[in-house]
Amino acid sequence: MISTSLLPILHTLAEFAPAGQGAQPNPIFQFMPLLFIGVIFYFLLIRPQQKRAKDHVKLVAAIQSGDRVVTNSGIHGIIANVKDTTFLLKVADNVKLEISKDAIATVLKPTDNAA
Repeated sequence: MISTSLLPILHTLAEFAPAGQGAQPNPIFQFMPLLFIGVIFYFLLIRPQQKRAKDHVKLVAAIQSGDRVVTNSGIHGIIANVKDTTFLLKVADNVKLEISKDAIATVLKPTDNAA
C-alpha cells in the first residue's frame, strides 16, 4: 500500500496533472517522422541529383575537338574548338556556334575526321 506520508504529495500532483493525459512522449519520438522524411528526400531526390551533376562535370571536362554532341536545346553538332568556358560547335558547313559548356546534354561518339 501507499504510505500515509506520501498521500498529500500524490494528491497535490494529481491536481496539477492534466485530466485524461498520460506522460508526455519523448521529444525525439515526436521528431522521428520528420527525420524519416528528411532521410527519404535525401536518398530519393538530393543524392541522385548530386550524382548527375558530378557526372555532367566529368562529361564536359572530357569533351575534345571532334566529338559529336547534342545540346540541351537539341542542336546536334561537332566540337570544333574548346575554350575556357565555351565550345565552338560546327553545325553545318561554314556554320559555327559558340555555346556555353553547360549547354551540352550528351556526347554521342567522336567522328573519324575532326573538323
